[in-house]
Amino acid sequence: MDYSYDLAIIGGGPGGYVAGIKAAQMGKKVCVIEKDRVGGTCLNSGCIPTKVMIKTAKILSEIREASAFAIDGVDPQKLSVSMPRLQERKKTVVGQLTGGIGGLLRANKVEHISGSACFADAHTIKVGERAITSRHIIVATGSKAIIPSFIALEGDNCVLTSAEALELDHIPDRVAIVGGGVIGVEFAYILNKLGSKVTVLELADRILPMVDREVSAMAQKRMEKDGVKFFLGAKVGRVKNNMVICELGGKEQSIQADAVLMAVGRAPNTDGLGAEGIGIEMNRGAIKVDGSMRTNIENIYAIGDVCGKVMLAHTASHEGLTALSVIYGGSHQTINYERIPSCIYLEPEIACIGLSEEEAKKRHDNVKVGRFPLAANGKSLLEGDTDGIFKVITEGTHGEILGVHLYGKHATEMIFGISSAMTGELTADEILSGIFPHPTVSEALQESFMAAVGKAIHC
Repeated sequence: MDYSYDLAIIGGGPGGYVAGIKAAQMGKKVCVIEKDRVGGTCLNSGCIPTKVMIKTAKILSEIREASAFAIDGVDPQKLSVSMPRLQERKKTVVGQLTGGIGGLLRANKVEHISGSACFADAHTIKVGERAITSRHIIVATGSKAIIPSFIALEGDNCVLTSAEALELDHIPDRVAIVGGGVIGVEFAYILNKLGSKVTVLELADRILPMVDREVSAMAQKRMEKDGVKFFLGAKVGRVKNNMVICELGGKEQSIQADAVLMAVGRAPNTDGLGAEGIGIEMNRGAIKVDGSMRTNIENIYAIGDVCGKVMLAHTASHEGLTALSVIYGGSHQTINYERIPSCIYLEPEIACIGLSEEEAKKRHDNVKVGRFPLAANGKSLLEGDTDGIFKVITEGTHGEILGVHLYGKHATEMIFGISSAMTGELTADEILSGIFPHPTVSEALQESFMAAVGKAIHC
């Protein structure tokens, strides 16, 4: 059959547009179908706009602490943030990046088709009245924030998801955040620094469950010191007139707020796609794929949040490249999801990859753990923030790196090195054969590995 395209991609987020450009560079005729703006959730209403707000929150916090760095003349009481100007800056950053992606698609001769896509059959997609045929199809429709049905909404409420929270034109006096995962905790940090009284309600016994327990406890302690309140083991049942009502320790508790942020997760975007109608198998609302991103239909692949695996922008991009290697390279490449780094943009930052100490000890008989407190790191001391710890977990016999959890300044910029090391199967000893520059926060990583294989020098 003569198809219109070699590859059609549904969704122009960090999975879809990256796969589209790479396929075009391979000489394929490609289209990317996007109903909204290219860049997906990450660029338009997720990672990037959130970090714009975090940057302002960090600068505000640093200026308030200027006197500790021998700077006179700053009155912390007179400092404030102009939310309209912050929103304008956010729009400028997002606009520049989305415009850049559009330019890259054009430069690589990837056709950008605007509209909602729906499967007609395994090789045909309907976009409005237009029928698009393609030899291969990649679904990259992402995810959406959810307000869970088991939480009743009664009366007059100001209930937000992360998307609405990014559009705030003022800072609410009191904010209750339901959910202590990455989204909830990052917004707790932002809103607290910008002046809200923040309460986080989390059903589990700790925040940030994807992070090593020791690190998440330290992050919670730091945020509590800054004024954020945490209710752990809190089962939220309803929100009535901005009053969050939950069960805590067997008793009913009520938290009054001016706004309630629902940060309880995201759901794959499959509405209107018609995937089940052509026989694509689903798994609890997500498109079911194997380790090479193949669906049960031979020519159809799915990547990113719509698969319901690790919902991160860089995961989607990597999954897209993996799918292309299978489609056009004939490889059997698969993804090791335990080697995908995760970053949390607090102050200080958190970055982690691999197993936690608890998980490692369940799987391995011989586990070595190396820790180094940033209180003993010179760069952290001179930067005025010695909170944090760098922690590495290795297999004790051969030195295999099982997991690394960093809590400290600039942590998110360092985790890639560990990702590369784990991909290359470097051992702890091989990491230590490299030279770490001084003075840097990264020296704490060197000391952590030293502690894992023997004894740290500086602690």
